[in-house]
Amino acid sequence: MSTKYTRNDYKVFYPMQTRWADNDIYGHVNNVQYYAYFDTAVNRYLIEEGGLNIHSDAVVGFVVESKCQYFSAIAYPQSLQIGLRVSRLGNSSVTYEIGIFVEGESSPSAQGHFVHVFVEQQTNKSTAIPSNILEALKLIQVE
Repeated sequence: MSTKYTRNDYKVFYPMQTRWADNDIYGHVNNVQYYAYFDTAVNRYLIEEGGLNIHSDAVVGFVVESKCQYFSAIAYPQSLQIGLRVSRLGNSSVTYEIGIFVEGESSPSAQGHFVHVFVEQQTNKSTAIPSNILEALKLIQVE
C-alpha cells in the first residue's frame, strides 16, 4: 500500500475516541494502539453488518498479516474516524484497508491493511468465508 488515500476512498466509517491510556511517554498515541483501532473497526463491521457472533460462530477470522503507515501524530484527547474498505476478497481470506482520520480531516493520520483468514474454530483450519459475512464484505469492496 504505497498510495496515500483520502477520506473519499473509504466505504464506511466508525467513530473512535482516543483514551488517556493510548498516549505513550512521548505524548502521542503509541503505535500498538493503531492496530487496536484497526481491529475494533474491522470486527465492529463484521458483527454489525456481517452478523458475526464472536461467542458462538463456528467460523472466525484470524489475523495473518497487518501493516501500518504513519503520517501525522494523534494524541489524547482527539476524536477519530476509522475508514474501512475491502481491497481483496478471496474464498477464505479478505484484505481490509483502514484509514485513521482525525475528525474533520480529509487526509489520514495513518493507514494500513489487515488480512483475515477465516478458520473453523474447532480445528483452526481455513475454510470458506461464511455467506452472510461474504455479502457484507462485498458491500465495501473496491476495484
